[in-house]
Amino acid sequence: QVQLVESGGGLVQPGGSLRLSCAASGLTFSSYAMAWFRQAPGKEREFVAAISGSSGSTRYGNSAEGRLTISRDNAKNTMYLQMNSLKPEDTAVYYCAAGFRTMTFAGSYGYWGQGTQVTVSS
Repeated sequence: QVQLVESGGGLVQPGGSLRLSCAASGLTFSSYAMAWFRQAPGKEREFVAAISGSSGSTRYGNSAEGRLTISRDNAKNTMYLQMNSLKPEDTAVYYCAAGFRTMTFAGSYGYWGQGTQVTVSS
């Protein structure tokens, strides 16, 4: 079955950096668009970024603000989110998702990971 496993979350000070990873199995990774969403307590799940399967074209949500970069390594079946200049408002559970197109709507993605917590605090 399809599995998406996020890692790399943790506690970081404001201004710091983290790199999240999403390891995929059970699917032809290069055929799927991949995305990152995040959800803070009491808020709706928010689109962060997406990347297409083969061409690697990307799209970003407003929260990326040029500080977040999505990438993927199809040879390793892994997607990444490099997060720089982190702010307290970036605190959330970050989820990776797989789908057929780089959409911003969460319902467009059929497979989800369990999430990894990112906390930005001094």
